[in-house]
Amino acid sequence: MKTLSFHIIALGATMTLAACANTPGPDALAATRQNAETITVAVGPCFGFCPVYSTAIAPDGTVRFDGQRHTAVLGVRTRSVGVAAYRALAGELTAFRPASGTEAVVDCTAAVSDTSAFMVTWTGAAGDKTIATVQSGCPGGPGRALVDLLRSLPDRLGTGEWAKQTTRPGTSRG
Repeated sequence: MKTLSFHIIALGATMTLAACANTPGPDALAATRQNAETITVAVGPCFGFCPVYSTAIAPDGTVRFDGQRHTAVLGVRTRSVGVAAYRALAGELTAFRPASGTEAVVDCTAAVSDTSAFMVTWTGAAGDKTIATVQSGCPGGPGRALVDLLRSLPDRLGTGEWAKQTTRPGTSRG
């Protein structure tokens, strides 16, 4: 009986220690939330009728779309894509992220000035911002890879129909 009791106590202690080792404590969870950044991609105007909008994704996977001009949806819409989508995007953007608290233009082989510019902003919990910009007409260099990634976002985040180029009555296509 003593041997059985000893084994049960030993098993219980082992399970308790294992649970403590694998479960992040409240300090670790708070640090993760505090270090998480909202990522916003703003698409600026061009010489014409390009869609102008911003899309922000929060660490919890909430997406906030704000259609400003020439988009199918004007104003704010929200949806959720999940934490995994946020983490995937944050990971893909790491190569283009400037040093914290700075602004930088991502290198491009040639700047095409009459196209939309993309502005990627990482905003920390304290409001600190890090910004990278690139012209959408970038034909080569690291900027081209960033443009390709950013152009895939509307479909990946479920905002493609909202961001679709739309010309409303009373405007002309030029």
